[in-house]
Amino acid sequence: MVIKPDIDLLLSKVDSKYTLCILAAKRARQINDMIHGVRDQAMLSMAPAQLAALTSTKPLTLALEEIASDDVSYERVKESIK
Repeated sequence: MVIKPDIDLLLSKVDSKYTLCILAAKRARQINDMIHGVRDQAMLSMAPAQLAALTSTKPLTLALEEIASDDVSYERVKESIK
């Protein structure tokens, strides 16, 4: 099985596999919300073929590609314990 982007590349972009999972999930949710918002508005004016092209790539795949290309970043915030 071939996974793209490569898992080693993805893991080099973050500090742990858990961070990768959370970062990808959050970004995929943002993409999904954006797609649904655009799709809902576009349904009124787009042809079915154009609408299918809008959602042809899965949000998680897009999120992982963005992480691999450094288009998405994160900041580790220290929490104060009281």
